[in-house]
Amino acid sequence: MTPDLTPDMTSNPASSKRIAVYSGTFDPITLGHLDVVRRAAGLFDQLVIAVAVAHHKKTLFTLEARVLMAQAATKGIANISIAPFGGLIMDFCIKHHATAVVRGVRNMTDFDYEAQMAAMNRKLAPAVETVFILPDAHLACISSTLVREISQLSGDVSQMVSPGVQAALQKAHPAGLGQLSQKG
Repeated sequence: MTPDLTPDMTSNPASSKRIAVYSGTFDPITLGHLDVVRRAAGLFDQLVIAVAVAHHKKTLFTLEARVLMAQAATKGIANISIAPFGGLIMDFCIKHHATAVVRGVRNMTDFDYEAQMAAMNRKLAPAVETVFILPDAHLACISSTLVREISQLSGDVSQMVSPGVQAALQKAHPAGLGQLSQKG
């Protein structure tokens, strides 16, 4: 028999709160992520930003650094909390009494992937809904992967990340590959 993973919202005093989880590796957190955070924070009483351990891919920044960057970037938003997590996002949602998981969708490629994940997550935790949020159009082209690559090649990422994240990227790439190739 399959265990019931549906959150018991009646036994928890937080059950009257609308709690959502926005998960990702946030390596690094971008202005696109922050736009989704602001939009989601306006829809829910509490938004938990779940920073993934990312066991399936190599990250530029440690988990601790990614959590700290997310905390700094979201400092002015009152109903936000940030927590690291490993394992299944639906288990994290249940543990935090979340009724929704937020996913940022930039384009149809994202949507195809996220729709498949939402269907699987519904099988794991039917009471947790998936909410898709589109970032502002001028931010839709930003991805953490592209930000890391541009930064590594000494490109300007100031329109893609917060000043704190930009400083962390410059520290991680003090002499970007772009500068090295220009000298030769």
